[in-house]
Amino acid sequence: MTPSAASPTVIITGASSGVGLYGAAALATRGWHVIMACRDVAKGERAAASLGMDRNRYEVMPIDLGVQASVRAFVDAFRATGRPLDALVCNAAVYLPRLTEPMRSPEGYEISVATNHFGHFLLANLLLPDLERSTHASRRLIILGTVTANAAEFGGKVPIPAPADLGNLEGLEAGFRAPVSMIDGKAFKAGKAYKDSKLCNMITSRELHRRHHARTGIVFNTLYPGCVADTPLFRNTPRAFQVIFPWFQKNITKGYVSQELAGDRLAQVVADDAFAQSGVHWSWGNRQKEGRAAFAQPLTARASDEALGRRLWDLTAQCTGLDHAEVRGEVLAAR
Repeated sequence: MTPSAASPTVIITGASSGVGLYGAAALATRGWHVIMACRDVAKGERAAASLGMDRNRYEVMPIDLGVQASVRAFVDAFRATGRPLDALVCNAAVYLPRLTEPMRSPEGYEISVATNHFGHFLLANLLLPDLERSTHASRRLIILGTVTANAAEFGGKVPIPAPADLGNLEGLEAGFRAPVSMIDGKAFKAGKAYKDSKLCNMITSRELHRRHHARTGIVFNTLYPGCVADTPLFRNTPRAFQVIFPWFQKNITKGYVSQELAGDRLAQVVADDAFAQSGVHWSWGNRQKEGRAAFAQPLTARASDEALGRRLWDLTAQCTGLDHAEVRGEVLAAR
């Protein structure tokens, strides 16, 4: 048996750059075996090598979260490895704020929501049985949140292009295909579509907690590691923004966090005993302070609303083609 074969296994989406990459490196250093789930396998291999990651501690596997067939193929390929699954990190995201018209997934859905929300919802539900079978002491499903999608924080109130707002899910109710491009059914705003998708991530995590934590013991949390202002997430923003935004966060708001530190914080939430409570949005705050500990950041009442969480879950299940057995919630709870 190789050293990594006895190690706990974590899947991290979007692990070829940014927080996902540095989180993968931090967990590998802690003794985890990391499945780096990436859209570009060659890029993932280069990224891991650039950080000097131990080749026995990781493998790169292909996934495109914006293509539902790719998500299902990834799950099949992972199961073929024979590895247990002890933690899942839903980190990958696309941010395309300069689009003036919606880009769509092969299924016909607006690409930010299709990738960031639908893809991760589908992946989490398909892999939930694998997490349930794990014998690890603390199995966890962690989703990256963001301050810009949480109106309970100052960053979530920024009106450019608009704060995250799902309305009454009118766009999802209408099927979310053309001409619909926003969850609230209103006119397309690319930056808001990203914020909405991340709000859906945080609502989904709370709903996973409500449906599955008591029954399975799996820990379901989100986190905001601080403002990683120079992450490749912003590669599609104007060049001036890519220069000014990190400077502003470092010198004015004091919210800046390096990719390496953000990755280490992600590793803490995945692996450390201090983060074993479920149903929490962990944050290090908007203004960074030396040695500051993480804290449970409240979400808005709307984001915590159970009725909204159930409706979002049901409508997303329809959009991702999950049948009742795959969703598993009420079926297993009734056994």
